[in-house]
Order: sequence, then C-alpha cells, then structure tokens
Amino acid sequence: MTGRAASESAVDIAIVGGGMVGVSLALLLSHLKAGWRIRIIESFPLHSNATLPPSFDGRSTALSHSSREIFELLGLWQSLHAGLTEIRQVHVSDRGHFGRTRLTATEQNLPALGYVVENRQLGDVLMAALQRAPDVELTAPAQVAAVSPSSGGMQLQVSSDGTDAVEMISADLLVVADGAQSQTRQRLAIDSRCKDYGQAAVVANIGLQLDHGGIAYERFTDLGPMAMLPLQPMAGEHRCAMVWTMPPEQAAELLAADEVEFLARLQQRFGYRLGPFVRVGSRQVYPLSLITSEEQVRRHLVVVGNAAHSLHPVAGQGFNLALRDVAVLAETLGEAAENHQTPGELSVLQQYLQRQQLDQQQTILLSDLLPRVFGMHSIPMALLRNTGLLALDTVPLLRHQFTRLGMGMETRGTPMLGAMLGNTLGNTSGG
Repeated sequence: MTGRAASESAVDIAIVGGGMVGVSLALLLSHLKAGWRIRIIESFPLHSNATLPPSFDGRSTALSHSSREIFELLGLWQSLHAGLTEIRQVHVSDRGHFGRTRLTATEQNLPALGYVVENRQLGDVLMAALQRAPDVELTAPAQVAAVSPSSGGMQLQVSSDGTDAVEMISADLLVVADGAQSQTRQRLAIDSRCKDYGQAAVVANIGLQLDHGGIAYERFTDLGPMAMLPLQPMAGEHRCAMVWTMPPEQAAELLAADEVEFLARLQQRFGYRLGPFVRVGSRQVYPLSLITSEEQVRRHLVVVGNAAHSLHPVAGQGFNLALRDVAVLAETLGEAAENHQTPGELSVLQQYLQRQQLDQQQTILLSDLLPRVFGMHSIPMALLRNTGLLALDTVPLLRHQFTRLGMGMETRGTPMLGAMLGNTLGNTSGG
C-alpha cells in the first residue's frame, strides 16, 4: 500500500456484491430501522438505467409468489407491477410422451402463479429504493483486495476503481453475495462443491405470432429441458423468454446458426402451442452446474445468493430461494437486535441457517432432480416420470402441494418478517 492514500471506517454490516440479492438484503435491513450502518461494495458501476430505451433482448427473471410477498413488504410491488407479466398457468410436458400437467392460478386461489420481470426494470426499482435508504452507503465500482477476520469482526481492504484510495472497513457482519464464482468466498478459504451437468443453457427472447395468454411452458425434450416464459409485448410484438438446455456442442451450433435455422429447430422441439415463432433476439450460452458453498455461516460471516447456492435454471428457483434466504436472515438479525445481540454473533447466524435449511434442501433437490429425471431416456424411467405427470394432472391435492412448493410457500419464514416489518414501521410512524 506504499504511496496510496488510506482511510478507515467501521460499519455494522458490509455486503460484498450489489446485485439483486445484495441490494434486496440491504433494503430489508434498512426497513427494520435497527440503527445499523450498512455498506454495499460492488465491483461494477451501479446506477439507474431508467433513461435507457427498452430492448427486445432484455434478460428476465421469474418471480414466485413468495418473492411478490417480500417486495410487497418493502413497498416496491406497485412500482414493479406495471412492467410484470403474470403467469396464470404453467404447462409441463415431456416431448414424445403422454405425460403432461397444467397448474393454474385459479385453482390455487391466487392472482398468479408467478411473474416475469425484465432485469432492467427490477434493477431500476431496487436502485431507486436504495437511493432512498439513508442508512445504506454504496461503494461502486470498487474491489475487495483483501478480507480477513479481526478481533471484533471482519476486516476488508477496499480499492475504489480509478483512484489510489484504499479504505480499510471493519464490519461486525460480512455478507458474501458476489456470485457463484465468489472471490470473497475463495479469499476466506471457504470451499464449494460443483456438480457439472454437462449441459449449457441457450437464453434468448423469442418473437411470437400468437399471444402467449399468460402461460409458461416447461417442456422436457430429448436435448434437455426448455422453458418459455411470457413477456409483455414490445412494439406490438408478442414475446417469450426462452431458456433451452442442451449439450454444450449443440448449444455452440445453435449460437452460430442463422435465425431461420434456429427458429426451425426450436419449433421442431417445442411444437406449435405458441404458434409459429417469428423472431429470435440475441442469444447467449451459459454452462450449467450446481454450485453449493461448503459453509454458509461463520462468526461475523454469512454467505448468500449464488455464492451460497447456484442452481440449475430448469425450475426458475435460484433468485426466489436467495430472496427468501435474505428475508429470513433480515428477520433473524432483527430479532437479535431486539435481544441486544450484535449481527455477527455465531449463535444468531446459526439460527438463521437452521430456519432456512429445509427450504434450501427442498428447493435444491427439486432443481437438481428434475433435469436428471427427465434426462434419462430408458423406457422404464420415461414411463415412471410420465405417470408422475399424469398423477399431478389428475390428483388436485398432489398438484396443490407441488404448486405451493414451486412458489416457495411451504417452508419460508417471511410471514414473521412481515409482522416484524409492520410493527417496526408502525412504531416509527407513530412517533
């Protein structure tokens, strides 16, 4: 650090990673009004993109009903709702076999089974809310050059991009939220397990001739599972967000194919439930693996988001599980504050993990099991899984439980958080 300016500061909670999970956690912590000093450290510039024109190719995220409840608690749902597409029905099928099932919002007495939001819009809403949070400070773009335990917490060495300034930040609690390949996790010598699925996901937006009608399709094909999620129309054109998994070599072929060939192969695998496909936007390919952190909590440390568990996209559960995690983490820290405990106490963080363990285990199992079961092509396995789909389609109670699991409504702890936030905000507004 010779020749570089250095400063020191102390915060209660430092969050490394300013993505959707890290910012959502900061907003949940801020709403608890516990008097914490919160700092987000992010390597990329963070700003509102509201002035940028909308794009046909915007990436999207599927939000579950439990995620809606969390954003409602934060007072953000109204801002999000105008740009959302409701999933009113989910159609699951196994290409070339008899098994299929339909899950409907009406049967579950819900306004929707889920919602599809473009990441640009979700990011804009979160950043606008962050700018209104007086107890959250954002440092971006900046790099965490070093991190180590200290006598009373965690010590971070942070370098701001484009300057010689180095800041030493001490935090009672360090939250690691910087993605599946987390450098912070690696610096702390926390191992991770990686299960390579031997597949890649081709992601693109597809122009449709017909209105999707609010139906999301999960179609299992001989190459791999395919999801088609409904999007809002743009310039009068109907759209879906496609995620199609397949062997990496075939993904590379589709990435290089011209539009006519790509749409023909997509049509062949998916069929005509959405009518003829008329356009494909820019295509991206991502290798698929299940990455889980060997540790999620230590004294003064918690790992969340993709740094804790990065899932197969087949069930669309990655962000929703991470959001439930940080909601329960905020709830647990809030209860600890009422009991005059500090955020970094090991017993507090272990309590959080115990509360979320079942939710994590069930969601990871579901996301891992589906592509494996539908990737087996033997006749007995095909018969077994199609019998299962038929059972889902004909037994309402089984369908109800499966739907609630997919929406994150079976094991989450957010109702308690809602009561806590309501009480906190009520006490504050009452003077």
